[in-house]
Amino acid sequence: MKHPIDPVELAAALIAVPSVTPARGEVFDVLEAALVPLGFAVHRFLAGDEPVENLVALRGTGAPHFGFAGHLDVVPPGGGWSGDPFVPRIEDGLLIGRGANDMKSAIAAFVAAIPTRQEKGALSLLITGDEEGPALHGTVAIIDWLEERGIRPDFILIGEPTSENRLGDTIKIGRRGSVNMWIEVPGTQGHVAYPHKADNPVPKLARVVAALDALHLDDGNDAFPASNLEFTDVAATPGAPNVIPGGASARLNIRFNNLQRGTDLVARVTEIAEHEAPGATVRALISGEAFLTPPGLLYDLVVSAIREETGVEPQLSTGGGTSDGRFLIKLCPVVDFGLPNATMHKLDESAALGDIRSLSRIYGRVIAKAFA
Repeated sequence: MKHPIDPVELAAALIAVPSVTPARGEVFDVLEAALVPLGFAVHRFLAGDEPVENLVALRGTGAPHFGFAGHLDVVPPGGGWSGDPFVPRIEDGLLIGRGANDMKSAIAAFVAAIPTRQEKGALSLLITGDEEGPALHGTVAIIDWLEERGIRPDFILIGEPTSENRLGDTIKIGRRGSVNMWIEVPGTQGHVAYPHKADNPVPKLARVVAALDALHLDDGNDAFPASNLEFTDVAATPGAPNVIPGGASARLNIRFNNLQRGTDLVARVTEIAEHEAPGATVRALISGEAFLTPPGLLYDLVVSAIREETGVEPQLSTGGGTSDGRFLIKLCPVVDFGLPNATMHKLDESAALGDIRSLSRIYGRVIAKAFA
């Protein structure tokens, strides 16, 4: 018998609390209130200067230790919604509100799936308020908290919205790495009529951009697509139309597979920038390395639960963006699985009521199999 929690009602209660990243406070109160009656010891702590709130809920001891990870922070809603993004509403079989898809509904679905009794092992929820933001004081801080206490899950399921066209068609068994880089090319400002008295950085930056755009990183492998470099901004120091700028810059992102390492990519870009534009500098932020969970028990648990509930044979994918699995893989095997992701981060973000309830049943099957 399961605790009588309706996943749609709990999801709506979470959506009703604005929790733009970094999240803290009331939205964690709502989650804690649902977990305590289920016998969880709930630990909440703040990290960072802003600060970020994190929650670790634990029930039971010993092996196996099954963990569920997720985030309560959401991206800013922006304008143009058909209603208040933090007033959840149900229309045409959809739950609408910021966080309905990414990923308050998945958290609610998991809580609703937790059985009232647990005969063996440990069950945990690892929930952060800093996934959509810099992610510096969220899951990283949770891992530190666990390691300080000698707590290590055997496997972790992350409730990110991974499904593409229908619930259960895709699970993420790994993620590409991501690195952002900022290239600065110095120059000397001057009048366009007297170029010999200036040093124009724009042609130099153009050579850097062309060289990096032509760079072939790899062809991918059986588990990952090819790594790709994309420019996201090119600019020069603003001035009048007749002024040679004193500096120029470019910003890029590389999504890379497990054939690459972030530090090696930074070194490669730096070498090219310095060759094409002597004096250029490169600043980088590595968001996470590529990772892959090898086939094993966690695969089997999730795939069989999806198959039994939906009849769908899920595709095992490493595509898409990053997730906090890039940090959690340090602890144990990790798989991401959740709702169809068509509306994540969009206006009028939504989740189908039937999908939320079906996801909860899938999570329930996974939990039962893990502790069988």
